[in-house]
Amino acid sequence: MTIREGKQLIKEAILALYDEREAGNIATLLMEWICGKNRMEQLMNKDLVLNTQQTVQLQEAIAKLSTGEPVQYITGEAWFMGMPFLVNCNTLIPRPETEELVEWIIRDLSQEASAKLRILEVGSGTGCIPISLKKKVPELQIQSVDISSGAIHTARENAVRLNTSVDFIQMDFLNSSNWDQLEQVDLVVSNPPYIKASERNTMHRNVVEFEPATALFVPDQDALVFYKAIRKFSETHLTHNGKIYLEINQQLGQDVLQLFNSNRFSAVLQKDLHGNDRMVRAIRLA
Repeated sequence: MTIREGKQLIKEAILALYDEREAGNIATLLMEWICGKNRMEQLMNKDLVLNTQQTVQLQEAIAKLSTGEPVQYITGEAWFMGMPFLVNCNTLIPRPETEELVEWIIRDLSQEASAKLRILEVGSGTGCIPISLKKKVPELQIQSVDISSGAIHTARENAVRLNTSVDFIQMDFLNSSNWDQLEQVDLVVSNPPYIKASERNTMHRNVVEFEPATALFVPDQDALVFYKAIRKFSETHLTHNGKIYLEINQQLGQDVLQLFNSNRFSAVLQKDLHGNDRMVRAIRLA
């Protein structure tokens, strides 16, 4: 079997799950993992014959892809801010929208004195947000908390692999009695669970059936539960003029904005590159 034939097999197996363009991208990613050749090298070597081990690996991967399993979980890796992060069933797969949140923070930090700023991230996942911030602004002091021991383990692995120092702590942030373990910070960032449980039926099976539900869904009757906790935490643990950066459910932009626009905070809403309400930045005024 050649590289070209292998990629065609991949696409045929998943066209019922993905559109043609996405199926093609998945085929290219998977083939790079199998044979170590990037997109251009695959085109230049399209008639190269896969060896027996690579053919078996391809067949096993196709069987998994056919069930809806994301290609990133099969390869064990996803790219974020130009860096490879380990991913597994304990972590969400990093999204481009979250890169926009990180880039917003970095732009703001470049306009002010960021030396030794203390940052808390709520919801570590792969660690992609704090690790990327630390890589771009090494003087930052960053802690990151997550309720999942598996996510914390993966985030720590990513920090080691990417030669970055972030303090990852396993903690249920929604339990306010745990906040005594955390120090005053100058900035809070979070991409928390924000998808309403009722939205589950509208989502792709590769998300619903494989990515961790605790990192995705919140009850319909309390969809802002994490944002409320972050606001309450920030009333006591965020410094004066400290900032909060949040990724949000595009349907709840005005609700999150209203939550943070009060006599103690001032907030703005930011759209992503697709024109969706995606991010909120709040400043503590008092």
